[in-house]
Amino acid sequence: MNLVSFRGAVSAAAALMLSVFGSPSAALAQSQTSPVPVAAATPASGATWIAQGTTTQATTATPAPAVVPTGRIQADSLRDLVGDMPVDTELSSDLKCLAQAVYFEARGEPLDGQLAVAEVVINRATSGQYPADYCNVITQPAQFSFVHHGRIPQPDENSDAWRRAKAVAQIAQQDLWESKARDALYFHATYVNPSWSHQKTELAQISTHIFYR
Repeated sequence: MNLVSFRGAVSAAAALMLSVFGSPSAALAQSQTSPVPVAAATPASGATWIAQGTTTQATTATPAPAVVPTGRIQADSLRDLVGDMPVDTELSSDLKCLAQAVYFEARGEPLDGQLAVAEVVINRATSGQYPADYCNVITQPAQFSFVHHGRIPQPDENSDAWRRAKAVAQIAQQDLWESKARDALYFHATYVNPSWSHQKTELAQISTHIFYR
């Protein structure tokens, strides 16, 4: 083989290698621009991974809160519980009637006396002896002295007394606090002595009210 033929063979072989493998500089450029593959496996809690210059903090799902049973809740006093009640939202019509009974019958009484009045209304509504809703229990003829011609008057809705009455009504309805007159269906003021009271069982006297079943 002469020199010209040998050089031609070498050039042809070099061209073939470039076409198959590419140039070293091209391979280097490709390795610098290709994205770094990210592992599909979930990282351990609190671990981080880096992909294309971005740091991602792996997180774990927050456990769902435990379900709190309904019923009485922990509070140091009835006053504290009253202070915790939401009183800025609109009450249902029936719950408003209950709050009105507390307001008009017992707003000058201590909180446990207000709660006991609410209990009387609720107990009547669930007794089967009276209407099954608070409003009709309260507006029954000759039952509550503040009711006139079957109508409940409007309270002073800007007063602290009304806010307390709304809170007490919610506490009574949700059975959040033990009342001294829990089973009461009747009550009267201490300065009167109705004949029916002698036929009932006295449960408690709270300030100026006596409660019976």
